[in-house]
Amino acid sequence: MKKIKHLSSFFRLATSVLQRLDAWLPPLLHEPDWTAQAYRWQRIGQKGVLHALPQPHTFPLRRLAAIDRQMRLLVRNTEQFLGGRSANNVLLSGARGTGKSSLIKALLHEYGDEGLRLIEVDKSDLLSLPYLLPILAERQEKFIIFCDDLSFETGDDGYKALKTVLDGGLSMRCANVLVYATSNRRHLMPEYMDENTARTGERGEVHPQEAVEEKVSLSDRFGLWLSFYPFDQEAYLAAVTSWLNDAGLELDETARHAALNWSLTRGSRSGRVAWQFVCDWAGREPQERVAD
Repeated sequence: MKKIKHLSSFFRLATSVLQRLDAWLPPLLHEPDWTAQAYRWQRIGQKGVLHALPQPHTFPLRRLAAIDRQMRLLVRNTEQFLGGRSANNVLLSGARGTGKSSLIKALLHEYGDEGLRLIEVDKSDLLSLPYLLPILAERQEKFIIFCDDLSFETGDDGYKALKTVLDGGLSMRCANVLVYATSNRRHLMPEYMDENTARTGERGEVHPQEAVEEKVSLSDRFGLWLSFYPFDQEAYLAAVTSWLNDAGLELDETARHAALNWSLTRGSRSGRVAWQFVCDWAGREPQERVAD
């Protein structure tokens, strides 16, 4: 009886330890749900897991205002990709809140039924991308790897991993995979004034231009650059109008004044500020829709 009691105590302790250990172990790897249109890649060790996102955040392209040129170029590149023709990796850079991420998300709404798939990859998970690519290469769908708000610091390991994925390294690039990245930095890396001088500090580089070339080499691997600029008042109101129409409302004089006042309190005009205003305006009771 005493021996049984000791065994019972041991099993309870072992069960407790295994339960706590299970919280630290990676999940069992399963075949992804290939019926989904959007995914998130999560790094686990040197490999990773592809999680399906059953309800991705997307909307029609027509909801986006004041970025017609950028939209036209990105749509053309995406349609080339879907049509099996040559297409480029794309870097969308520029002012915050101007529709860079929204433009990529909206592509899924327009082309998801044509085989386009979107895979969100965080910067911290980039090191495991070489493991993801062979998985995607065996599929018939067309995949866009979406890296949002991307930037690197000097010595960041993910920086070199992404360079290899963009150029393919020794192996060929996957024909059914492109990378679309957004960033507030044109070259994805911090740049300093002293890099424009012949020497940097007491122990400056003998060839400082080589350090600069290394920094711009990542952005150079994106074949298509799309730049986004701060909105003027006309562009901001156009974005407000678009989101109001989506909510079943109109830009009357009261809404116009309220939208302009909203942008003043935020200190900026952008598509994001327009969407945030409409979220507030549409959520109010009709009698509360007055210019503050």
